[in-house]
Amino acid sequence: MKIGVLTDSSSYLTKEQCEKYGIDVLPIPIIWDNKEYLDLIDIGFHEFYEKLSSSSTLPTTSQPSIGTVKKYVDKYIDEGYTDLIIITLSSGISSFYNNVLSVADEESRINIHPFDCKITCAGEANAAILAGRLVKAGADIDLIMHDLNDLRNTTDVRFMVDNLNHLKRTGRLSNAASFVGSILKIKPILSMDVQNAGKISAIAKERHYKRAYNHIKKDFDRLISNMPYPIQLTIFHADDEEREAEWISDYENSFPKVKFYQSIIGPVVGVHVGQHTMAMIWCRDLDSYFDKNGKPIRDIKSKVVED
Repeated sequence: MKIGVLTDSSSYLTKEQCEKYGIDVLPIPIIWDNKEYLDLIDIGFHEFYEKLSSSSTLPTTSQPSIGTVKKYVDKYIDEGYTDLIIITLSSGISSFYNNVLSVADEESRINIHPFDCKITCAGEANAAILAGRLVKAGADIDLIMHDLNDLRNTTDVRFMVDNLNHLKRTGRLSNAASFVGSILKIKPILSMDVQNAGKISAIAKERHYKRAYNHIKKDFDRLISNMPYPIQLTIFHADDEEREAEWISDYENSFPKVKFYQSIIGPVVGVHVGQHTMAMIWCRDLDSYFDKNGKPIRDIKSKVVED
């Protein structure tokens, strides 16, 4: 058995992470002024947000076509893979997962295992990294898919946008109607129902940034306080490194037992949330899926986060 791991660019894995864990990345297209840009290939992180802040037109996103997915599948087949895990961003905000299902249903030369992570960015990256680590540790496909589902059960997210205009414009906010007329007066706190449909919704409203920040911090403390497993947290940003550094410093002081990571909200996700968005995704510590010798632990059944 030779197992490959493929994910999409909204995971924002670094080149080093991809090489270390044997992960391939399929770029998602952005459409802007009738031109297609591949995420972080044809347009960079800072370049995208500079253009977003100055352009008179706004971008949209597409999803990798079935034909593009098939080209990647062909590459794995040519390289002798028997199984391919394809980890996609949430089906609640993109149709890419459904495209992968279509390819998997038609393909008989290789076993394709689609996985809908019901989230994006760092949550998707965590799933891809866990899969890559398990492959390298010699885990079979059943154990890998079991652990991906288990990890998803422990995953949660909070994020704060400057305003809801981008999410409303692109149709990614499930309860947008409840915010009509109040967008400029509030700091919305958003989440995704990772254990259900993987849709984005605003779960709270605060009048000021500091109040919204404290609200998110209290949510995190409440949701991890009774978890019987170790937690890792990724804090990431849409071109606001200064604010990210402030969040990380505060959280490291307040939650010394939590393991911390940093990442970005790149162009494809930035289309929907806008510049200066701050976000945090947490889950069971990936290291805890392995014993002290680096061997995968079987039959893990984590307590589900109940948000």
